[in-house]
Amino acid sequence: MEMGSFSAAAQRLDLTQPAVSLQVRQLERRLGTVLIERVGRTLRPTAAGAELLAHVGRIDAAVSEAIAAVSRHADGATGRVRLGTGATACIFLLPPVLRSLRQRFPGLDITVSTGNTADIVQAVEDNTLDLGLVTLPASGRMLEVTPLLDDAFVAIAPQGTALPARVRAKDLARHPVLLYEPGGQTRRIADAWFARAGVALQPAMSLGSVEAIKELVAAGLGCAVLPGMAVREEHRNTLEVRPLSPALRRTLAMVVRRDKRLHLGLRETMAALRALK
Repeated sequence: MEMGSFSAAAQRLDLTQPAVSLQVRQLERRLGTVLIERVGRTLRPTAAGAELLAHVGRIDAAVSEAIAAVSRHADGATGRVRLGTGATACIFLLPPVLRSLRQRFPGLDITVSTGNTADIVQAVEDNTLDLGLVTLPASGRMLEVTPLLDDAFVAIAPQGTALPARVRAKDLARHPVLLYEPGGQTRRIADAWFARAGVALQPAMSLGSVEAIKELVAAGLGCAVLPGMAVREEHRNTLEVRPLSPALRRTLAMVVRRDKRLHLGLRETMAALRALK
């Protein structure tokens, strides 16, 4: 309408004149009103056409903005990865992984949810999470499960407890024992270890936080069995830390749907987790 003729508009848009005429007719049918009228040899907007022209600038800007926003996702570096894991792995394993990914892909939005293995596996199957980092066993008809690393459990006790060099279940049973709360794989693994030794353990406390367990043990309220990754070198100044006999380990694995579309951000996140091996 600004050019005064279909042929001039077609030349400006690098289209044929019939193509421009067709698009205008389709728009008029869509809106249910005439947008252009011919006065002599010149095209002029009708009242409805003039009304539409007032919005053209904003429409064009909105479309350009939308195209620019979507194009940033084309290589997958910008986007979202929804990761689920246990609280211990989230605290002690993921921070350097997430820091490296953020440095390499600053536009990648990674959201992390914590929970037990069963809930995370179900969320991955339901596609409410893209990826899971869980404790085995984990299985699902639609899931690809990739073991990543083994984590040895240790016994911890207040300084001065004089635990043996390798701690057996019956050694711990002589003391109050703090364990992780029931329902998760970490607790089931610990319970099975005590059961195999014939120890029917009644824990003094069950807590949902490994940090809380360590603090209570350091305060002298009992001993505990924890994943080794949760007990760092600095804890040895306030705790006695010993390996278990027989050794007890858990395996952390990555789970993802077999039919999941792996955009670049998700592929790079999975590669970073595989590098933990």
